[in-house]
Amino acid sequence: MPFVSIRIAGSASKEQKAGIVADVTSSLVTRLGKNPAAVQVVIEEVSTENYGAGGVLIVDRDAPKASPSEGDAHAGSSQ
Repeated sequence: MPFVSIRIAGSASKEQKAGIVADVTSSLVTRLGKNPAAVQVVIEEVSTENYGAGGVLIVDRDAPKASPSEGDAHAGSSQ
């Protein structure tokens, strides 16, 4: 019985997860000749606050960058 464990950073919709399960099952049926009823797929959603890469939490890495305020953007320009 094939058992597939998938971890994703963040979350996915129910529809997206259903598609992943269908695709993985289909691949194991096609590639390995497995019975689709025997294929087990578990999807674990890992909070981006609980996962890091390159020494940085994913939530911090993917956070929008602060843009300069409008006052700063015009500083130094003469009118």
